[in-house]
Amino acid sequence: MSKPSVAELRPVVHPEGIKDRRSGEHWAGRLYMREVSLRWTRHLVDSRVTPNQLTYLMVLTGVAAGGALLIPGIAGAVLAALLIQLYLLLDCVDGEVARWRKQTSVTGVYLDRVGHYLAEAALLVGFGVRAADVFALEGAAANWLWAFLGTVAALGAILIKAETDLVDVARLRSGMTAVQESAATPRSSGLAVARRAAAALKFHRLVGGVEASLFILAVAVADLIAGGLFFSRLGVAVLAAIAVLQTLLHLVSILASSRLR
Repeated sequence: MSKPSVAELRPVVHPEGIKDRRSGEHWAGRLYMREVSLRWTRHLVDSRVTPNQLTYLMVLTGVAAGGALLIPGIAGAVLAALLIQLYLLLDCVDGEVARWRKQTSVTGVYLDRVGHYLAEAALLVGFGVRAADVFALEGAAANWLWAFLGTVAALGAILIKAETDLVDVARLRSGMTAVQESAATPRSSGLAVARRAAAALKFHRLVGGVEASLFILAVAVADLIAGGLFFSRLGVAVLAAIAVLQTLLHLVSILASSRLR
């Protein structure tokens, strides 16, 4: 049987509204990856690989990106950034294959969420360990403060996602339906303004997988030019501060909105 064309795939695997999901679609997916993924999906829909197997591969790729940062120098940062792009590609492809085959499942959704938790945490922990210089030459001791701050950033990234996911858990356990995106608007006008300002600045996105990998690559280039790990260590501190601040602001935003009512 011939492979479906991109034109045949698109209306099925990219149903109306999928690219417009504010909380469910990454900007890189809308910008380019959904077009790239279609070319991969058409070769996979008739293969033996299952959507869940693709999701497992996505998780392994994301975690491997964190491990790649243990490679010193610019090579580790480049490899991590490339692995995160592959992670994003697989994150698109698994759902597209599932929709084409009509094999969407609760298990797939669960694995997808777990994968996002693990991949982003691994990347930030890997960045912290990289900044700690665990492979320091000439017997110099590693500075584990930076590994600790990288772990703080990872914990913040996980908590931000957990705060969002736990809204539906709380609602469903209370006999309510899952939250609608319109309910995310804060009831307080002051908080609404603050939310719009934060959304415009988008600083919180730096702890996300794609953004963090590009940020890490940028500071690795700066370190290559300047020598040492000054910019990586500054970057770890910045991401840890953003993660802590965003964790608190996101929690306040949820409590002040109508999502829990």
